[in-house]
Amino acid sequence: MDSQAKQSSGDAAPLECRGRFVHGLLDPEFLAILVCPESRQPVVPAPREVVDRVNAAVASGDARTRSGDPLDMPIDAGLIREDGRVLYPVRDGIPIMLIDEAIEVARDASG
Repeated sequence: MDSQAKQSSGDAAPLECRGRFVHGLLDPEFLAILVCPESRQPVVPAPREVVDRVNAAVASGDARTRSGDPLDMPIDAGLIREDGRVLYPVRDGIPIMLIDEAIEVARDASG
């Protein structure tokens, strides 16, 4: 992993790389290989507004995983599928890429 950290030093901004994380965010090289396990679509970091919306649903007791289990803890961040419909939570810096743990986040026409 040290060789990967040294390779990252050629980036435009100096970053300290530890494992697969750069300043608490997923390493772009690692993120580039992650895909939705269901559709195989690429995933990208979810916008803060989406994470906030999920956490508001958690606080109100309305958030559920795709398996129907209630979400009882806020998420730190998330990876959202390319089509914007499904979010995979990130907890303690670890992406949870399990279909049953995914969260439906698609916006409907009513808002």
